[in-house]
Amino acid sequence: MTAISRTNPLLDRLPSVRGKYEADGAIARYTWFRVGGPAEVLFRPADVTDLANFLAGKPDDVPVTILGAGSNLLIRDGGVQGVVIRLGRPFSKIRIDGVSVQAEAMAFDYKVATATRDAGIAGFEFMAGIPGTVGGGLRMNAGAYGREFRDVVREATALTPHGEIRVLTTEDWSPRYRGSAVPRDWIFVGCIMDGVWGNKDEITRAMELVQESREDTQPIRTRTGGSTFKNPNGHKAWELIDRAGCRGLRLGGAQVSEKHCNFLVNKGGATAADIEGLGEEVRRRVRETTDVELTWELERIGECAGGGQ
Repeated sequence: MTAISRTNPLLDRLPSVRGKYEADGAIARYTWFRVGGPAEVLFRPADVTDLANFLAGKPDDVPVTILGAGSNLLIRDGGVQGVVIRLGRPFSKIRIDGVSVQAEAMAFDYKVATATRDAGIAGFEFMAGIPGTVGGGLRMNAGAYGREFRDVVREATALTPHGEIRVLTTEDWSPRYRGSAVPRDWIFVGCIMDGVWGNKDEITRAMELVQESREDTQPIRTRTGGSTFKNPNGHKAWELIDRAGCRGLRLGGAQVSEKHCNFLVNKGGATAADIEGLGEEVRRRVRETTDVELTWELERIGECAGGGQ
């Protein structure tokens, strides 16, 4: 494939929507790394119905990519072909009924944690340590500090590639370590989660401990993308990276964090190629030093600047 053309005939092939289309949409601004090329078309749907109608009406050959908080995402420098869907404020509602929580895909995990704390509901404290949204958390069964989404989710709602609504039980969703059985082209739009009644002061303190731990151990005030690699069975990725001598390693404007070496950081002026290339160099050194193959947890999408993936 080649980098995205500046002319944009794709717009003429897309269905009418109530939301907004943007040709050559700048999407790097929505990611924590702040790097990467444009979307061929950026679509911001007005609501779930608008999104469903778009999916039902778009040509089958047009690829679709979902963009949430962008906290664990690297967009390559050549941009993203097809339509990138940005779920914004209309998808961010949180509703509480007793100890049940209904959260939409763009509700930030920290917002869920604070809303449940204020309602005196325990079980969601770990979400204060996840820098993402509910939609991304469902997609990758996100977790922190000993708990994961599968510990609280009762059912999830997703749209199929043709806009059909599907309510998924835990068995349908089938979460696993940093993943699930749901097809990649289905779009999570929300879920229902269950907690338990708790003491508000104890919940608050637990959340504070989570936040303090993140502040002490992770480079959260930098342009980063969260954990770069999954923990291999029986190992911690950061320990393998450290053992391979990669702490502080640099390539262009990208660096392996000196604070937590399973984080890559944009030190300023980094390209997506710098970040991805640095990650591959880390994988090579870990493989040669420890004979362990690291697997990317950071999601990488789009084309390289010179074409290809």
